[in-house]
Amino acid sequence: MSKGAPRTPGWWFGDEPVPAWARLLAPVYAGLSSLRARLYRAGPLRQRRVDAPVLVIGNLAAGGAGKTPLTVAVVQKLREAGWRPGIASRGYGRDDPEVPRWVTAETPAGEGGDEPVLMARRLAVPVRVDRDRAAAARALVEAGCDIVVCDDGLQHYRLARDLEIEVVDGARRYGNGRMIPAGPLREPVERGRCCDFRVVNLGHGAEQGGTGFGEWPMHLRARAALPIAGGRPRALASYIGIRVHAIAGIGNPQRFFDMLRGLGVGVVPHAFPDHHAYRAEDLQFGNDLPVLMTEKDAVKCAPFADARCFSVPVDAELPAAFWVALLDRLERLR
Repeated sequence: MSKGAPRTPGWWFGDEPVPAWARLLAPVYAGLSSLRARLYRAGPLRQRRVDAPVLVIGNLAAGGAGKTPLTVAVVQKLREAGWRPGIASRGYGRDDPEVPRWVTAETPAGEGGDEPVLMARRLAVPVRVDRDRAAAARALVEAGCDIVVCDDGLQHYRLARDLEIEVVDGARRYGNGRMIPAGPLREPVERGRCCDFRVVNLGHGAEQGGTGFGEWPMHLRARAALPIAGGRPRALASYIGIRVHAIAGIGNPQRFFDMLRGLGVGVVPHAFPDHHAYRAEDLQFGNDLPVLMTEKDAVKCAPFADARCFSVPVDAELPAAFWVALLDRLERLR
């Protein structure tokens, strides 16, 4: 039984009826969203451009879709191709969201945001958090980056971009297809046609869905459990047949639980809201069973994690043809 509960309304991705108040508010949200986009595209609201290509990775449906694993994979490929990438992020969930900040591997999650800190630890590249992503991009270019990768920000039109990648949850897709708050959509599904690439997150197995025409499949692979308090990694196969507490405070916690179960692990699931601010008592379950959690949760639990606690990082895998197509498009902008 979960100690916390995701905040996603049950009607977004489930079968619950949409409340009347949500149906009434959805056209208001849709109208304001459409007006803002038109004002930026038509010129009254000016977009800011920086002296480097800008690649935005985002999604139309609120909640997790796999943007951060894809961002990590993209930055790794860019470095291999000779680029000097930097990452711009809002840093959602920071204690001081109004203060721009450079994020390093040593930055506490409360200051840098869980996802930026995760990326700073995985990647040796500059990471800048700022509510104004245009300002973050400008700081990255001034720091020597020759390409800016935005983790999220598809709807942050103030920053002009050269390429867009839409990420779609392969299991949940666009939910009920309605706009917020009646559904999960930040913008209409048709907005995705403007994106240069659509990547579908199939999670840890193709059983979660497939891809359609013009869509690129992405799988997430987890290979080891890393002790958060320090020590040697442990193969996930070593947990087969063992009961564990599984912690997931992400957009779709069920994906993490299903992945562990698919490996033969006995999962006691604990779903928390996305970007949950963990406390030590959240990890107390009255027994000494191992505690496995997502990498995103681990960066917040590190200050009080004990020997029971392990992080399970995932790597995004995409077809070789995707990387060829993406790098070819970016090479034209170099």
